[in-house]
Amino acid sequence: MGTAIVLGILVLFALIVGMKSIRIVPQARVVIIQRLGRYLKTAGSGPVFVVPFIDQILPTIDLREQVLPFDPLPVITEDNVSIQIATVVYYQIVDARAASYEVVNLLQAMEQLTMTSLRNVIGGLALDKTLVSREDINSKMRAVLDEVTEKWGVRVNRVELKDIIPPHDVQIAMEKQMQAERNRRAAILLADGSKQSAVLEAEGQKQSAILKAEGDKQAAVLRAEGDAQALVTMQKAQATAIGLVFTAVTESKPTPEILKYLYLQTLPKMAEGSANKLFVVPSELENFASLGATFGATQGSPIQVTPAQLPSNGNDGLST
Repeated sequence: MGTAIVLGILVLFALIVGMKSIRIVPQARVVIIQRLGRYLKTAGSGPVFVVPFIDQILPTIDLREQVLPFDPLPVITEDNVSIQIATVVYYQIVDARAASYEVVNLLQAMEQLTMTSLRNVIGGLALDKTLVSREDINSKMRAVLDEVTEKWGVRVNRVELKDIIPPHDVQIAMEKQMQAERNRRAAILLADGSKQSAVLEAEGQKQSAILKAEGDKQAAVLRAEGDAQALVTMQKAQATAIGLVFTAVTESKPTPEILKYLYLQTLPKMAEGSANKLFVVPSELENFASLGATFGATQGSPIQVTPAQLPSNGNDGLST
């Protein structure tokens, strides 16, 4: 009976020792093993064997990237405006031994470091510059934090300004400024549109005037060419008619009296047309008189032709 109890105690002790000797570490985590209070090693993921009651395993350390958000912190800009800024720090532990032994409270130390760094960076910027320089502020803060946390075994991947909250009166002034800026841009766009519309309208009128002038020019050229062609055709017809008359007269061997008579018959035709003018000169009056004498002698009595008997249009001997 006593032997069974002792055996049971030994088995229980062995189980406790076995449980104390083996530790399972998850993936992407590490543990710090101390032997008799001193650093022994850093154990990675998987089973870890230690000596019970001699070795001690510290809390598990996560090696994955972690997010550390901070509530809005009050800071003062260079132009003495108090604003509140909320930040987010993305960090990763790269040296578990340094993170365990170089700093007492890593999260609290990073929070205080972030607060002081943010105040130093914002203190050198005016409010307007702060609102439009998020990328520059993020870069400066990351450089400062990464330099300090390097000895803690921590790498700061990036720092983001999550929110910038100016005072209420400053927000109202900013809204009025933004409204005025939008109105200014709208007025500029409207003026540019009116200007472009006027330019396009002027260009259209210019092109229309040019095309109209070109059309009038071409029409005038065509009319002149048509008039020239008509004049040439008429001159050719007159030349042809004159040639036929000349041939007929030449072949019939007319007397001077007949020629004068034909000449008198041709005068009305020469006066036809609005552009033709017929002038009767004194030499032509002599022709009229001699021709009348000829016909009178032929008929037995001379015909007396005086200037008063000549056809007149009221222009003193000018017939049109």
